Amino acid sequence: MKAIWNNQVIAESNDTIVIEGNHYFPPDSIKEAFFEKSDTHTTCPWKGEASYYTLKVDGKENKDAAWYYPETSELAKSIKDRIAFWKGVTVEE
Repeated sequence: MKAIWNNQVIAESNDTIVIEGNHYFPPDSIKEAFFEKSDTHTTCPWKGEASYYTLKVDGKENKDAAWYYPETSELAKSIKDRIAFWKGVTVEE
């Protein structure tokens, strides 16, 4: 699977986990140069507290377009530290 934004592959892996329609990519599959940690956090009732990344590609910024769970509930431990996307990021084979 590939995550693409602004015509750039920002993550690529054959080892994604799909939960609630979102592909969660392993941390080592992202191209770190395009990711900047954000101060944003949200809480999912069954996964835990999410942290976010802002994407920066070719001079464009997509605030909080990627999220991950640094700590998870027992139910969501399979996606701990994995990264998922939204806000115009496409995921395709």
